[in-house]
Amino acid sequence: MLNLNDILYTQDMIDKRHLDIRTITMGISLLDCADPDIKVCARKIYDKITRRAEKLVKTGEEIEWEFGIPIVNKRISVTPIALVGNACTADNYVPLAIAMDEAAKTCGVNFIGGFSALVQKGCTKGDWNLMNSIPEALAVTERVCASVNVGSTKAGINMDAVAKMGEIIKRTAQVTAENDGLGCAKLVVFANAVEDNPFMAGAFHGVGEPETVLNVGVSGPGVVYHALQGVKGRPFDEVAETIKKTAFRITRMGQLVGVEASKRLGVPFGIVDLSLAPTPAVGDSVARILEEMGLEVCGTHGTTAALAMLNDAVKKGGVMASNHVGGLSGAFIPVSEDEGMIAAAEAGVLQLDKLEAMTCVCSVGLDMIAVPGDTPASTISAIIADEAAIGMVNSKTTAVRIIPAPGKVVGDRVEMGGLLGSAPVMPVHPESAEEFIARGGRIPAPLQSLKN
Repeated sequence: MLNLNDILYTQDMIDKRHLDIRTITMGISLLDCADPDIKVCARKIYDKITRRAEKLVKTGEEIEWEFGIPIVNKRISVTPIALVGNACTADNYVPLAIAMDEAAKTCGVNFIGGFSALVQKGCTKGDWNLMNSIPEALAVTERVCASVNVGSTKAGINMDAVAKMGEIIKRTAQVTAENDGLGCAKLVVFANAVEDNPFMAGAFHGVGEPETVLNVGVSGPGVVYHALQGVKGRPFDEVAETIKKTAFRITRMGQLVGVEASKRLGVPFGIVDLSLAPTPAVGDSVARILEEMGLEVCGTHGTTAALAMLNDAVKKGGVMASNHVGGLSGAFIPVSEDEGMIAAAEAGVLQLDKLEAMTCVCSVGLDMIAVPGDTPASTISAIIADEAAIGMVNSKTTAVRIIPAPGKVVGDRVEMGGLLGSAPVMPVHPESAEEFIARGGRIPAPLQSLKN
């Protein structure tokens, strides 16, 4: 039962602490859009998306106005296009990406995810076609996001796909070079990808999902940061309890918006993803939360422990506030999208190896990292393999969203603007991993995969 204090506290979080609903994302199945003729398939995709999501933005805006709760993004995710395109006789799936982009513009959403392939155990013709189409697709569209799942705890790691994605990321950077390789900011490589993720660039509508579903992603690093200022110097037990209570309030708001939007749109309510998603705005940073716990700069010794506790406390508090928690649910550490992470990287304290260690305990992985433009494709593939191994062995979702910025060197900055922010170019190890990546094949699934 809500009381006046709850309402006033929530209003204060919205007005002063950057609390918002980061996204409401409508998932739409496109399995019935498959067709041998790619032009027919594209038309079916456009028609179905615009029909199903016709009222998504309007409904979100109405809820914002009536409830006084900011809903920053309205988005769409669709069935992995590799599955839909597999029926097409054409090898190039760019027309399908264009259909997605035009549908997103018609509906008024800012991003549409699902130009995706699931290749953790092997690749079909459609999977290879999809991956080969990614660079051009991201260059000619504005709102399309792409993802490829290359590994899982059950299947192991598809090293042929890992090698391929290193090359695809390099090509994507090159064809979007005039925008500092911006296309790579819309491309993520996963291990253990989830089917109900509302966050871009990795959102897609899984085959186990309903025909249409509505998922909600909440945020609120600024709220947690402010709450921790009230327990300065106190034991970690009290810190964890404070984060739990705060996460409960944040997630409860997401549940309210999700249920209401679901009812108005006439589609099932899926999940609340209770991740702490930062922005480049001052006061809305996960890094600053870790520093508030007592670290001089994010990235110094103790950072991984602090992030582990934050992630755990967020999940414990949030899971009590919603009947259906899913997605990624934890703390994101996208360097370019977090003001504190940017500062720590520019100071040289937060480096790639430390970020890799942090991904063992955070929500996803190496996110929005800029590296020198001359970084070899094999090195990018090796970075992907390392992250996939962390996900595979620890039965968690991991991912890489990396930008080999054309013409940029260590110390330069990549400017992407808006929610994507800016990133300092970070160094990578110069020693080669080319022979390692060239082996191909599949890294076998770990022993813990045998749980049946």
